Amino acid sequence: MTRTKIAVSLLAAMLTGSVLSAKAQNYPNRPISFVVPFAPGGLTDVPARLLAPIMQEKLGGSIVVENKTGASGVVGATHVLRAEPDGYTLLVNALADVQNLHYIKVPYNAVEDFTLIGKIAEGPPLVLIVNAGLPYKSLKELIDDAKANPSKISFGTSGPATSPAIAMTQLNHTAATKIVDVPYRGSGEAAAAVVTGAVQATFTFFSAAKPLVDGGKARPLAVAGAKRIPVWPDVPTMEELGYANFDHSGFVGLVGPPKLPQPIVAALLKALNESVHSELFTTRLTALGMTIPAAASNTPENFKEFMRGETKRQADLAKLTGHDPMAPKQ
Repeated sequence: MTRTKIAVSLLAAMLTGSVLSAKAQNYPNRPISFVVPFAPGGLTDVPARLLAPIMQEKLGGSIVVENKTGASGVVGATHVLRAEPDGYTLLVNALADVQNLHYIKVPYNAVEDFTLIGKIAEGPPLVLIVNAGLPYKSLKELIDDAKANPSKISFGTSGPATSPAIAMTQLNHTAATKIVDVPYRGSGEAAAAVVTGAVQATFTFFSAAKPLVDGGKARPLAVAGAKRIPVWPDVPTMEELGYANFDHSGFVGLVGPPKLPQPIVAALLKALNESVHSELFTTRLTALGMTIPAAASNTPENFKEFMRGETKRQADLAKLTGHDPMAPKQ
């Protein structure tokens, strides 16, 4: 490369840096879009909609939530991946973005190709519930019956490659049972099928299970998470019942397009950590069985380390479902 070309390249880089710096200093001066790649009312959408009005006050600019659904979240994620790295188009990501890497072809690496900002919330965990009219008072009783009567027990799931189906497969693998997977269009429908007796049980998220349990329509047998749930202190975790590494808890995070300028990342992270620790947000999310990440550890670096760990863990679970984990695009 000639000296002239080198000088031109350096000048272009300096000008680009100056433009990005100026934009960061004025950020935000127009509405920010939180892209939720799943349907309204779900466990990714609800935290985003609770967060948006709180966080916009911290940033001093408006935030709108936009649902771009399709292909298990790939449509919305791809939209953000291709957006300008100016901080005005952000993705609210979730566990499904990591799971997708091992079941379907995606045009990106969910961990490495985005600018990770921080977690919004952790959880909720899956819980195993049965119809309240059934005799099972413990997971052992359910498993014993499933072993004595192969294929008698059926679980409702929300379809292949979703957390409830993966958890059921892990249970079959670990307990040496042949519980039947009955797929529904969502975890809500699967939980409703337990109530009607169409299936005996399901792994569903705590937020969906709690009203059924409170109404006496379902009985919780185990928590598929790292800890017991405070409002259900007598319900053991799968780990306590002898099922190692049986943690199926979700998360919700905030990420941006590649090469998002550091000053914008810093501004978003500061507003995010202040917002998620507000009394309103904490109260509402706790009721859904979700927890708030500690501000001191909620950094882009820690979020990336967490996402990398989840990618490996989901790869191991994918093997149990008969899938060869796909090598994420590099």
